[in-house]
Amino acid sequence: MQTITTISELREQLSAARNAGRRIGLVPTMGNLHQGHLRLVEAAVENADFVVASIFVNPLQFGPQEDLERYPRTLAEDQAQLRAFGCNLLFAPSEAEIYPHGRVGQTFVEVPGISDLYCGSSRPGHFRGVTTIVNKLFNLIQPDVAVFGRKDYQQLHVIRRMVEDLSMPVELIGVGTERASNGLALSSRNGYLSESELAVAPTLYATLNQLADALRSGSSDYPALIEQAQSQLEEAGFMRDYIHILRRSDMLAANPDDRQLVIIAAAYLGAARLIDNIELDL
Repeated sequence: MQTITTISELREQLSAARNAGRRIGLVPTMGNLHQGHLRLVEAAVENADFVVASIFVNPLQFGPQEDLERYPRTLAEDQAQLRAFGCNLLFAPSEAEIYPHGRVGQTFVEVPGISDLYCGSSRPGHFRGVTTIVNKLFNLIQPDVAVFGRKDYQQLHVIRRMVEDLSMPVELIGVGTERASNGLALSSRNGYLSESELAVAPTLYATLNQLADALRSGSSDYPALIEQAQSQLEEAGFMRDYIHILRRSDMLAANPDDRQLVIIAAAYLGAARLIDNIELDL
């Protein structure tokens, strides 16, 4: 696996792969890779002949008081893992390479409506930063297929909408959430949790499972169910952000007649903001 840092090198490598008739797969990441990221690489290897991973801690998707400066950067370890999992090329550019006109002067790509809800409400501008960098990576790499995790359920929905609206010729693959043995969704930000907080963190997934079980049993008072789940998390030590029961098709509020649902949640635990979701069919 070769690591490159410039757009000119990237285009040179991709031109050779494309001329050789290779199907190109992309796995965009911010680094500090864990097993969830590596499962995305595996899916790309299964669906493409030439796999490109990117590592770029994108400043445009961080808010003013968020963790941009302390977000873990572990390039050497990431390189070793990507090499072991069959990645062909790592693109690890600098901020100046990606945003030559600076953060303020950058052209943005934005998906209206859904980007302002849920995580978008808690983190204003976050999804505008996500869609801008993903759009730029799609333009630079022109992948045949791109792989994302379904743990960031809203993010994947927003990217799908962007691809559809802008008629981008890329196939999107969503890969299920990788979890620790106790159910905790793997995340680069889990490293912010103390030992005691790590013992509490699986309560988020357990609470979502209890809520899903209540829905499967026929409970239909969604506001009451959500409040009960929020209270349970607070009793465990979380600070609430949101829990929503949504239709999977458009990620808008579900009603008791809807059958294909997703429960999405975000909550704060210590210095970490954890997200998770459960898909279910009633």
